[in-house]
Amino acid sequence: MLKKLTYGLLAAAVALTTASAAEKISGAGATFPAPVYYDWAYNYGKETKTRVNYQSIGSGGGIKQIGSRTVDFGASDKPLLTKELDKLKLFQFPAVIGSIVVAHNVPGVKDEALRLKNSIVADIFAGKITKWNDQAIVEDNKELTLPDEKIIVVHRSDGSGTTYNFTYYLSGSSENWKNSFGTGKAIDWGTGIGGKGNEGVASLVKQTPYAIGYIENAYKEKTGLAAAQLQTASGKWVAARNENFQAAAKFADWTKKDNFYKVLALGEGDTTYPIVAATFILLPREKAATNKKVIEFYEYAFTKGDKAAARLGYIPLPEATKKMIREYWAESVK
Repeated sequence: MLKKLTYGLLAAAVALTTASAAEKISGAGATFPAPVYYDWAYNYGKETKTRVNYQSIGSGGGIKQIGSRTVDFGASDKPLLTKELDKLKLFQFPAVIGSIVVAHNVPGVKDEALRLKNSIVADIFAGKITKWNDQAIVEDNKELTLPDEKIIVVHRSDGSGTTYNFTYYLSGSSENWKNSFGTGKAIDWGTGIGGKGNEGVASLVKQTPYAIGYIENAYKEKTGLAAAQLQTASGKWVAARNENFQAAAKFADWTKKDNFYKVLALGEGDTTYPIVAATFILLPREKAATNKKVIEFYEYAFTKGDKAAARLGYIPLPEATKKMIREYWAESVK
């Protein structure tokens, strides 16, 4: 199944880069939304003959490339503050919502069977908890037979918006994590091995027994990896399921005034999955003509791309948010 899906994405990318087209749009950045961006771009190209070439290189790379104006749009899972946007002379708006899951490869432990307190996740990634049968894990998993094996932590090796949102969640769950590691696109990890992109982390977890890592849910769905149950901000156990991801979207109080800056992790609600994140598009303020092309692509995505987003494990933006973004385009992106 994974081979078929990987082949499909590669085929779509090849089609996008080889098809002749009257118009071309280039973008680069976050790996988090790459599967849905590829799908949207492929279908948009078939319908409009406009080629959208998206490079999945990580949020840090996307910010760098749009900052140097080597692409038409950048993509980042870490939203930028207005002062950062002003410095780089950029506009910003959200494109889709996704979720970050704690995926693992513990033989015999099925999807949703393992329960990990948010503070325990932080201690695992900090290197404080090193064995799968540590009493702190066993306490919430008495019905499971957990092995006396070392936990292999897998994290991102590149600058990543996924890492930013995951470490934001860890900082909100553990004072030790907050004080020792903090929040960022790239941090000094206390333990583990690094993989490039969501693809790299998912692949390493998949091929490494007793591994654990954080990946966007679409990559979990593609690889068939198991994900742990986590806790809501109020302490309720919650599985990595669409209905729990969707619960976070209704608490996203974005505004045009601050260019939609909002981190969604650890949102309100007893059924709200704790690591939900929006992914953002960055546009240069001085390039009206190319911005118009990019906006036309995302208008297509907002109008015709929701089913594809849901099928791939993402959460489409609420209609009220789309309306606000269209107003932002009309008022600011000219």
